[in-house]
Amino acid sequence: MRSLFGIAGHLAKTTIDKNILHLLYYRVSQINGCAYCLDMHSKDLLAAGESVQRLLVLDAWREAPFIQIRKEPPWPGLKP
Repeated sequence: MRSLFGIAGHLAKTTIDKNILHLLYYRVSQINGCAYCLDMHSKDLLAAGESVQRLLVLDAWREAPFIQIRKEPPWPGLKP
């Protein structure tokens, strides 16, 4: 757990858009299958104004026309 908090602390200091960062945490929780984390991150995202539709299809983001990925990655070395 300590390493996860370390990564989150580092990412919080970057210029990555906070909504993208929260979507990233939500997606990682989907991959990990952590119900507690999905619940926590979904509540944070909804409170920040994220749509339910985007949360429901985030695991298929490549096929979703309403999820747009920037041409420029949010940090160097990441491929969109």
